[in-house]
Amino acid sequence: MDQIALKGMAFFGYHGDEPEETRLGQRFYIDVLLGVDLSTVAETDQLEDSVNYVEVYTMVKRIAEGDPCRLLERIAGKINDEVLASFPQVQTVETVVHKPGAPIPGVLNDVSVRIAKHRNE
Repeated sequence: MDQIALKGMAFFGYHGDEPEETRLGQRFYIDVLLGVDLSTVAETDQLEDSVNYVEVYTMVKRIAEGDPCRLLERIAGKINDEVLASFPQVQTVETVVHKPGAPIPGVLNDVSVRIAKHRNE
């Protein structure tokens, strides 16, 4: 399966289970990997034969900066559901939501959640 990847998208959102997270907000980084057959667009060079990744970015931005979610899993799930609903040519979508500022009393670089969804699920 061919792939289109959007990596390292950065957004400021108010997601989290702790009251401070929903009040102060923080930065989130999101990666989206789309599984799609790109053989036609490789021949035609026409955007309508592919997935417009500007539209995917706009969708991810709206979700990431929109209504707060308690959990990273919900953010990834919303992105996956909306991508599959909006782009019929996408067969699989995998979303990773990174939360480098997770409220954990210790030293770590990042907490992330990775959720994959297939069209037939």
